[in-house]
Amino acid sequence: MLLQRPPERSPRRFCKSLLTDMAEIQAHRPVLLILAAFSRYPEAIEWGKQRAEDVWGKVALQSELFDHRETSYYEATMGAELKKTFFAFETLVDPAGLVVWKEESNQWEVEYQRLGKHLEPRPLNLDPGYLTEAKLILASTKDRDHRIYLDRGIYAENTLYFTRGAWQMRPWTYPDYQRADYHAFFGRCREFLRRKLS
Repeated sequence: MLLQRPPERSPRRFCKSLLTDMAEIQAHRPVLLILAAFSRYPEAIEWGKQRAEDVWGKVALQSELFDHRETSYYEATMGAELKKTFFAFETLVDPAGLVVWKEESNQWEVEYQRLGKHLEPRPLNLDPGYLTEAKLILASTKDRDHRIYLDRGIYAENTLYFTRGAWQMRPWTYPDYQRADYHAFFGRCREFLRRKLS
């Protein structure tokens, strides 16, 4: 039995079919810029907030001041009894800015340390990220198997995702980001974002 050859398509028709099948590239919807700030000094956190507002605009939402109790990893450079808070900014932004936000927040940490107000080598820690309706992304300077390289030594981590009406953890989610009180604040942020996008 002879096999029949499939009908040949002209190059023009083939290219037209290929273009029809390709997904259209679209810009990402604006996201909610988030900044985590922690320190043992309330005045350091307030300084970080003001510095960020100078560049990123007004803070729309701020969390309570949480006890940062899940790890002692930072005590050597930041001291004990650390407090952590989150800021969410009024103006929605393009998520492509994550690299720049991390570079800026790192520079602000250095600026504050150079003021010489405290003995600790790192009196203020600032971690930017962004929130969408589906996920929370954090920036990092450390490579891991689950992090995606962006540019200039900065990586992105999908820390939490939202499904079935609640924030869900990944296997690598930081212990403090598994807390229900954090999730409650991120829920407020998500509702704020949804209202801004509507």
